[in-house]
Amino acid sequence: MAEHVVKILRIDPVTHNVKRFKVEKPAGYSFIPGQATDVAINQPRWKDQLRPFTFTALNNWDHLEFTIKMYRDHDGVTNHLDTLQVGDELILHDVWGAIQYKGEGIFIAGGAGITPFIAIFRQLYQDGKVGENKLIFSNQTTKDIILKDEFQKILGKNFLNVITKEKVDAYDFGIVNEDYLRKKVTNFNQPFYICGPDRMVAALQEILQKLGAPTIVVEM
Repeated sequence: MAEHVVKILRIDPVTHNVKRFKVEKPAGYSFIPGQATDVAINQPRWKDQLRPFTFTALNNWDHLEFTIKMYRDHDGVTNHLDTLQVGDELILHDVWGAIQYKGEGIFIAGGAGITPFIAIFRQLYQDGKVGENKLIFSNQTTKDIILKDEFQKILGKNFLNVITKEKVDAYDFGIVNEDYLRKKVTNFNQPFYICGPDRMVAALQEILQKLGAPTIVVEM
């Protein structure tokens, strides 16, 4: 398994518990939007603790980017990532990932499960091919919505937010279930892309199979 040691070039907050890490791009390193790599922190205690993170940059950028949720309630990798500074190093490995764009359809994300879709939508926007793709994004509260303004710019009316623990005007309240999908989706004969918590993904797979969706692309 190849290893690439890269420096962190910039760190920016995205939400109250999500950060964007801009890092060096190794020569010849490439990926398909939606793919990921295993990442470790280049420090003695952490270099063998690999975690999967999705690329949120595009291939034609001169750097890589990861958009990562910080889990601050336990002493794990993301909690330590939260303490890193510009100049610290990460270790990247081989590229992998199941989610790839297979045509216009419905994207459903829960929380940090949005990350595989970020590069996909950025690439579609750059290529002028957003079309009628629709994103249904479920979060607990409005402050948890990752890249809200960017998705609004890319998708307009086809960016649907569902909030599960807070009632707010202009946002749907509740969970993404069969009733919700029947109200928001008129055509189930198109690709569906799902990424989020395991229970959410499993439930949606079952629902979409029942509704006759022909292609269901899943990332847990």
